[in-house]
Amino acid sequence: MTLDWISRDGKLILGARIVRTFSYGFLSVTLAIYLSLLGFNEILIGVVLTATLVNSVIFNLISSAYADKIGRRKFLILYAILMIVSAVIFFMTNNYVALVVAALIGTVNVTGSEVGAFLSLEQAILPQTVNDEKKRTSIFAIYNMVGMFAMSGGVLLSGLPHIFSQKFGLDETSAIKFLFIAYAACALGALAIYLVLSPKIEAQSKNSKTNSPFSGITQKSRGIITKMSSLFAIDSFAGGFVIQSIVSFWFYTKFGADLSTLSYIFTIAGILTAVSYLLASKMASKIGLVNTMVYTHIPSNILLILVAFAPTFPLAIGLYFARMSISQMDVPTRQSYLMAVVNENERVAAAGITNTSRNIAQAVSPSLAGIIIGSLLSAPFVIGGTLKLVYDVALFLNFRKIKPPEEL
Repeated sequence: MTLDWISRDGKLILGARIVRTFSYGFLSVTLAIYLSLLGFNEILIGVVLTATLVNSVIFNLISSAYADKIGRRKFLILYAILMIVSAVIFFMTNNYVALVVAALIGTVNVTGSEVGAFLSLEQAILPQTVNDEKKRTSIFAIYNMVGMFAMSGGVLLSGLPHIFSQKFGLDETSAIKFLFIAYAACALGALAIYLVLSPKIEAQSKNSKTNSPFSGITQKSRGIITKMSSLFAIDSFAGGFVIQSIVSFWFYTKFGADLSTLSYIFTIAGILTAVSYLLASKMASKIGLVNTMVYTHIPSNILLILVAFAPTFPLAIGLYFARMSISQMDVPTRQSYLMAVVNENERVAAAGITNTSRNIAQAVSPSLAGIIIGSLLSAPFVIGGTLKLVYDVALFLNFRKIKPPEEL
């Protein structure tokens, strides 16, 4: 497959996405288990996971308001530096307060999919890196696909601490610590890429640079962004009950799955998800972006609920794989749809606001899941799946008649 239709900056963004999400892969599987090995209970673990999502909320708001005025590239560089700082803190100390601070100031990702400020900025930049508007959904599909493949590779790395502890006699806690060095190295790689991005990634509209934050958003776009933000909040609040760190902890607690086994599970799940992104692009060209989002999401959420009632480890894995093969097909279609129905100078704000609403909602649920999972181990799957079904129906009812330009 030739990528001549993607600019140099677009390819660099894809490269940064690969390096960054590779590190997210191994950290999303190991972080909750690492905190558990340090002696923290489920509630304290949930607070740390929530702090990583609060970070995304703060940075998304800042990016939405000021990235187009100060510079998108400058913000990407800043966030990469903070990613390095966070990794160093996690490696250097076991102090709980310091770990919470690191989760708040860094860009630690534990969800198994990207939700932070990097995503909002790159989401706004990507449409400018293709020479054909009809390729917009395709670039988002590739962006998410390479990220998921990279994350799957990172998940494989999460099995190394278990191997090291068996072969070299290291305790598992010390072995996991070395993954934070790998996380810092990935952040350095992303930083190097962002440093060579061209000025073409910046906002092309003068309005986005001269007006005060958010003032350039039209009334029509405000309505769309408000509705989408509300619906995305429901979806993300539901998703927060089943982020990858919690699913990993559930397999670890209920079935006794070790880190090596978990790494294989989430790698396979990631590969299934990555393939689904390209299928989503093809499906959207046939039945439309909104229909693709809804028609794939509903069955995936039914499967999510069924995972909770799986009596055996193999059945639970089978249901989880079936769910992951279709659960993320709404991601590239959702991103493409949002960028299509707002103006170019509104894209960073639209991405930032909607992602912020997602992050605020998702920041609450891991702590709730931490409380619930202690007494009702499988309840997060039922709660998350049910709320996601509500989101699907509401999304279809509100946006089925609002078409992107290529569907008019």
